[in-house]
Amino acid sequence: MTLACATIPGNKPKHSRRLKAATLALATLCGPALAANGHYVPGVEGLKGPVVPPAGTYYRGYLVHYDFDEIKLPNGDTAPLKGNVTALANRFIHITEQQLLGADYGFETIIPVQRNDFDFANSKESGVGDIFIGPLVLGWHGQQWDAVFAAGIWLDTGDYSSTEPASIGKGYKTTMLTLGGTYHFDAAKSWSASALSRYEIKSKQDETGITPGDSWLVEWGIGKRLDNGLELGLVGYDAWQLENSKGAPAGKAEKHALGVEAGYFWPSLMLGLNAAYLNEYQVKNGPSGDLFRLTLTKVF
Repeated sequence: MTLACATIPGNKPKHSRRLKAATLALATLCGPALAANGHYVPGVEGLKGPVVPPAGTYYRGYLVHYDFDEIKLPNGDTAPLKGNVTALANRFIHITEQQLLGADYGFETIIPVQRNDFDFANSKESGVGDIFIGPLVLGWHGQQWDAVFAAGIWLDTGDYSSTEPASIGKGYKTTMLTLGGTYHFDAAKSWSASALSRYEIKSKQDETGITPGDSWLVEWGIGKRLDNGLELGLVGYDAWQLENSKGAPAGKAEKHALGVEAGYFWPSLMLGLNAAYLNEYQVKNGPSGDLFRLTLTKVF
């Protein structure tokens, strides 16, 4: 956690304590993070997220819009503060013909472009965010199951300032470990259930000297592919900050969300499109809102 959002312009004195507390809670957004104090944004993978594709080169574009209209404070109070984040995360994946530990081996990178607009702080920023480099992606495939393990690092490439609430970057690096699996209930693989977990280990934020606490999240989905190829399902995520940040006020973040997803893949175009909506129904120490996502997948 960071004290980046230390000042909110135009505050009335009688609300200063409450807004200051809200500002500290919003520290997880400075960068921003929509998860419980992490780089990774939960809810972007959805149905069959743990399934690693066959050998080849792929592009996935995640267009995400997150609206929040209140901040949950560490003491349980709520501050009615509004803002939004719009991002396009450009993910490039290459799965090789090689195998490692019995799994297909690949690597990836994610380059996010985003705009942060925090109405309450009169703060707006846009640009290229922190870039992710993933040199290890392992995918296993069974008769009716798939599993994945991956490791990589979020670099502190995005612009960050401790005095700018809507900073694009987070000001520190994060090591991210991924583990997940998908099970298909029938031989035709029309029914599926999946869970994809991300564990994030943060480095020290140089500008503030704060080391954000480790965090863990799980995205899940239960889906059904119809005879016409349309896939529908329930999706959700659960995210926890596991330890207090060093050098910052105590208070762990936590988020739980539930939503729906629909998707379709056109084999002739080697192109897929998915859309999802998720509502955060329970939040501790952070912004509470709704997430809208469109995912474009292109096979080369």
